Amino acid sequence: MNVSRSETRQHEKRMRKRRMRRLMILNVTLLTIIAAVIAVWLIGLNMNADKEAGSSNRSEDSGDNQPIEQKQPDESNGAETSTEEETAPKNNEGNTEAVDSGSADGEEGEKISLSFVGDVLLAPYVEGVMKKNGYDFPYRESLLYLSEPDVTAANFEYPVTLREAPAENKQYVYKGPPDSLPAFRDAGFDVVNLANNHTMDHGVEGLLDTMDYLDKAGIAHMGAGNNDTEAFAPSIHEVRGVKVAYVGLSRVVPEVSWKADKNTPGVAETYDTRRAVEAITKAKDMADIVVVMVHWGTERTTVLEDYQKQFARQYIDAGADLVIGSHPHVLQGFEMYNGKWIAYSLGNFIFGLNPKGEEKDTGVLDAVCSKNGDCDLTFHPMVSVNSQPILLEGDEAKTLLDRITSISLGVALREDGRLEAQ
Repeated sequence: MNVSRSETRQHEKRMRKRRMRRLMILNVTLLTIIAAVIAVWLIGLNMNADKEAGSSNRSEDSGDNQPIEQKQPDESNGAETSTEEETAPKNNEGNTEAVDSGSADGEEGEKISLSFVGDVLLAPYVEGVMKKNGYDFPYRESLLYLSEPDVTAANFEYPVTLREAPAENKQYVYKGPPDSLPAFRDAGFDVVNLANNHTMDHGVEGLLDTMDYLDKAGIAHMGAGNNDTEAFAPSIHEVRGVKVAYVGLSRVVPEVSWKADKNTPGVAETYDTRRAVEAITKAKDMADIVVVMVHWGTERTTVLEDYQKQFARQYIDAGADLVIGSHPHVLQGFEMYNGKWIAYSLGNFIFGLNPKGEEKDTGVLDAVCSKNGDCDLTFHPMVSVNSQPILLEGDEAKTLLDRITSISLGVALREDGRLEAQ
């Protein structure tokens, strides 16, 4: 579905960013004040001790010695610390704003931030956790990484419906309540891919319900529609004059009836690349940056299928600037091809209570992109605990980043999560 980002949605996200920045500035200011008070107190103690020592020495001396010169506190050791509020530019409302890189009108100057996560399933086990702890519970530990980017996207792997029409002869059938969508949106999610093997777990009506509930919640979607034209159409988002088109595709379709056709609702499939290439080419004519979110590969393995590499290259040759994969439920590697990035799988993000082994490893992928589609990528490593992605630090973060490097194709992840082509 071709959906432009509304002014209301952009305003809501800007306001959330400002609230978070104000909170961060307040915390930094309080810590600075506390540090300053402690520093002044310690300096005072030292000065008193020096005075007492000097007085004692003068009373014991014969008077021939010169008076002891009192050492002044070194200003460089003081507690004065500049905060973001003091150094960052402010808007007319007095709120600190993020600094944009470069000029707004240059091809290379303007930078926008796009973020991605893997599979999201807010049912059935996660639903119980949310009802107990609040619908915002899954995002509390990762909120900063979801709400700060200009556009945040996810693979949305379940239908949102109140119906009971489960697909037959299917091992895993999911559905979730519409009540979870406002918190999902407020966490920062702007657009979701519906091209996957669970979107129609409750049939065509379940798919139509899902699109309707997402529309009402203000969450854009692509990869499925009332017909193949809608399913292959991009979701377009404009950020500070830069247009980004999201195309959703799936090579994992349980049965032929799930494929969108001229008069049939369904998902955009990519068992070959003909329709996909056509959709990407059209999207490139409509936007500056094209993102392809594709459901592919084999579950629970880091080993790539040959077609994943072949298809990714064809998508990029057709005009894609980023290719973001899902479905394997584990993290797979990264690759750069012709200057464009491929993330073969971002694994699970919120999918069950406590996934085990490699299925628990997750993260948020940031892409800072210029208008011409050149992007710098950073991966923030996380682990899923009780339906919450939690940021890894220190040795744990390095271990996960090193593991991803070992399965990537000519790409290394630095300790700060930055991706570098080798």
